[in-house]
Amino acid sequence: MTKRNMLVAGLATPAMIVMLLLFAGLPGVTANDQPSAANAAVKIDNFAFGPQTITVPVGVTVTWTNSDDIPHTAVSADGVFKSKVMDTDEKFSYTFSKAGTYPYFCSIHPKMTGKIVVQ
Repeated sequence: MTKRNMLVAGLATPAMIVMLLLFAGLPGVTANDQPSAANAAVKIDNFAFGPQTITVPVGVTVTWTNSDDIPHTAVSADGVFKSKVMDTDEKFSYTFSKAGTYPYFCSIHPKMTGKIVVQ
């Protein structure tokens, strides 16, 4: 490889990256940007849903993750959603399309409760 080719090859990669970013039309990200409200998370740990109550806008998908060493479920008190039994690290997601308050519990451990408030 000639000295000129090595120089061109060395400059091509950063130049190509800059050009791709400029032409891709990616929106800029600033320190004031807020994360997307399209998703929310509930962690199941130590026989509790955390946070116990969350408030989300209509259209948000809530994902429950079982971080406990034993199985749990997330079951809506009014029958709107019902997960399968989740083992450790398994997840269940539900997208809330209507405003309202959705209390839920673990069907295996009914004293475990939580609430999703959809506005």
